Amino acid sequence: MSEAIRRFGAGGVAAILAGVAFWAIMLIAGPMLLMVDLAFRPYLPNPADVGGPLDVHTVSNFAKVFLDDLNWRVFVKTIYASITVTIISLLIGYPLSYILVRSTKSGWVGILMIGLLIPFWVNEILRTFAWQLLLARYGFINTTLTAMGLIDEPIQFTNTDFGVQVGLIYAYILFMIFPLYSTMESLDPNQVDAARDLGAPFWRIHWDIVIPHTKPGIASGCIVTFMLAAGSYVVPELLGGTRAIWFTKLIYLQFEAINWNLASAYGFTLVVLCLLFILLMMAVFRVSLKDIAR
Repeated sequence: MSEAIRRFGAGGVAAILAGVAFWAIMLIAGPMLLMVDLAFRPYLPNPADVGGPLDVHTVSNFAKVFLDDLNWRVFVKTIYASITVTIISLLIGYPLSYILVRSTKSGWVGILMIGLLIPFWVNEILRTFAWQLLLARYGFINTTLTAMGLIDEPIQFTNTDFGVQVGLIYAYILFMIFPLYSTMESLDPNQVDAARDLGAPFWRIHWDIVIPHTKPGIASGCIVTFMLAAGSYVVPELLGGTRAIWFTKLIYLQFEAINWNLASAYGFTLVVLCLLFILLMMAVFRVSLKDIAR
């Protein structure tokens, strides 16, 4: 703090702290607290009832999440699909990150990294539209498979949970790769070389050396990927349509119907789910928030 005061002056430090406080309170904590308050209040179409005897705290909004059959099935499907996306992203991202780290001296690694980044310079909506074209009934994938004689009729990829998961993996896999790459890069390669020279098999090297060192990156990648997948709206909307409804779609529909209370309950449920997933990942990999942030 003293260094900051010497550099920016007391007034500059006060302005910076005030800006941070404004951002945290007005744009993060404030809206979140408002959402929680709305979630525990009933939907009152008549504005005159707001603040009256009917405007009391209740859990009836949450009952519609867990007791309504459609809402519950969509909620469970969203959780299951998001976990599947996270696991597949980890299975793809882990070996790819390890190859990139072990080949840092090769010139093609930089080219590959640029190749991974370039698609993400394009807006997520446009990238999802591209997958819509690829997965369409007469799109590139179906046309290629038919031409090769592997299928007789086009496969329905779009408007399915499978198509949504493919789009989600593509959209968020970099958020798995970068934390893995960052933690693996700090691993001393001499440890891996020494284990190999002593005759340790490939799987034992990863189980005893690489994975324990990479646990913060794995936890961070899984947390971010799961949260982005569970909270995604664009990808399920474009690739899932009306046949593969995501939980975020239910939230949007309630906001569109001006039922902010029920929408807030749905949103709060999703936030709690993400927090529980964070705690689960921290417990499974035995890491702290400090380890993940590092």
